[in-house]
Amino acid sequence: MAGDAQATQRRLLDAARAEFSAFGIAGARVDRIAAAAQSNKAQIYHYFGSKDALFDAVFGEVVASTLREAPLDAADLPGYAGSLFDRYEQDPDISRLATWYRLERADAGRLLQAVVSSYQGKIAAITRAQKAGQLPTTFRPEDLLALVVHTAALWTALNPEFSDVVRKHGRAHRRQVVVDAVRALLL
Repeated sequence: MAGDAQATQRRLLDAARAEFSAFGIAGARVDRIAAAAQSNKAQIYHYFGSKDALFDAVFGEVVASTLREAPLDAADLPGYAGSLFDRYEQDPDISRLATWYRLERADAGRLLQAVVSSYQGKIAAITRAQKAGQLPTTFRPEDLLALVVHTAALWTALNPEFSDVVRKHGRAHRRQVVVDAVRALLL
């Protein structure tokens, strides 16, 4: 029975990820999530408590997988930016979910602890690297992190018309631009 519960939760999380990615938090419908997961709405509320809590669980998984697959190396911020770029390219849901999170949670007053902890750890690592002389102090640690993260996500934020122009140069070119831009920040 525990395996059934875990399998149901996994199906709900996977269906919710697709739904939230496509429609955001407000636009997502628990009935569509339940149907896609071959479950029912009651299971969503049983396992997660609310649609918002289900989104938090989905987004928390994205944060955790990104931390695992693209860990910060403060001594190699260009490489880190390249790894983030790879994650965004391999999994477009990451950028979509992050965008919905920013759009719909900006005024919510509820911060996800996984995200807060992630940024605190990264800022601390950059601070240590700056104090050790491994990174320039041109930018405050939090500013440098923001520049790196947003440079890595650069291509995900373009409108389709410009994106089509840039995509003709290929993925490797876009990745190299990200890495080179972050390297230039560190001069």
